[in-house]
Amino acid sequence: MRRTIVQNVRVLNPASSQEQIADLLIVDGVIQIVTSKVTDISEATVTINGEGLIAGPGLVDLYSHSGEPGNESRETLLSLSLAAKAGGYTHLSILPDLIPPLDNLSVLESLQQKTLQLQVPRSPKFEFWGALTVGHRGEQMSELLELMPKVLGFSDGYSLDNLNLLRKILEYLQPCHKPIALVPSHSKLKGNGVMREGLASIRLGLPGNPAISEAIAIASILELVATMKTPVHLMRISTARGVELIAQAKEKGLPITASTTWMHLLYDTQDVSTYNPNLRLEPPLGNQEDLKALIAGVKTGIIDAIAVDHTPYTYEEKTLAFAESPPGVIGLELVLPVLWQRFVAKGEWSALQLWQALSTNPGSCLGLAQTQPMILFNPQQTWTVNRSNLNSLANNTSWWGKEITGRVLDLDLAPVS
Repeated sequence: MRRTIVQNVRVLNPASSQEQIADLLIVDGVIQIVTSKVTDISEATVTINGEGLIAGPGLVDLYSHSGEPGNESRETLLSLSLAAKAGGYTHLSILPDLIPPLDNLSVLESLQQKTLQLQVPRSPKFEFWGALTVGHRGEQMSELLELMPKVLGFSDGYSLDNLNLLRKILEYLQPCHKPIALVPSHSKLKGNGVMREGLASIRLGLPGNPAISEAIAIASILELVATMKTPVHLMRISTARGVELIAQAKEKGLPITASTTWMHLLYDTQDVSTYNPNLRLEPPLGNQEDLKALIAGVKTGIIDAIAVDHTPYTYEEKTLAFAESPPGVIGLELVLPVLWQRFVAKGEWSALQLWQALSTNPGSCLGLAQTQPMILFNPQQTWTVNRSNLNSLANNTSWWGKEITGRVLDLDLAPVS
């Protein structure tokens, strides 16, 4: 039995909005005791000064993509598990856009079995979203009743323009008490847009996606929710108008939650001028007004949670001209350190506010009752984002080759001084 005491750690409890300085007892890589002072110190126990370290419940991933099955060159379940663990995520929620898609029970059960066989100590818990529609094509309901006992909830991960079908789905799923995650985007209005429509898109010569493509879709979904009373989670909110509509709906008591992705809190349309394909996202990055509204929305709770939306691609797939590059970036290993430095280190958010948006609030959106295992984070440790330091097979990130500050610690090694 390997015992380590880490003293004077800043322990966050986002569920109660409280924090304290305490000692941690780590036994065989698991934090078992949090107390003001650990007194049971045997000769076999290693004692470490943990001043400056942060402990808190593991992070909860709302939605991300796996390469396996179908695109194992992008990411495997093993590499995904290792990346999530390294990033502090103890709960992974995988979208159904796999090959074959998760629209039937046999594919789902096969994947669930594979995750149980992963040889990763204290692997993050895998959950899977079941597809709302067959092949997530938005044309026909999948076997929702068959999938219901085995899935986390239901989502296509893509916009569902057929509002009559969506109405039937919300009516059908109303009594199931499972999360339903929808992407608010109007595909006809979006067209072939690859960045937010505006002066910047004109100047850069890139097809624009207007903000109303999101706003109109949100308004339509909210009208259905108001009628059907079926709870819904709105994914990938990216516009100031979207934040405003969600705030109004919550004031009316509609049963909705919402999330934005971490990238939409860091970049805006001005950054697209570099034509970096790793800033090609769906929905696209917003303008300055959108960025400020999203940041404020997370801080005030209008936007409940921050999603990773980890989307791996091979080097060949992603290294194309901006407009031709597939949308999405990796993030599981980067979200906590990058957001900590951007918002907590600069005093814009408290540590508890960030942790709530990454842990307890996503858990609430997913209806998770269990407490997440605790993780240990060093906000001062620097490291370089490169192949030797990443567990993900993919490297599609704008931080590639850069040094960042902050890293989750391996509790087996407790590499602190």
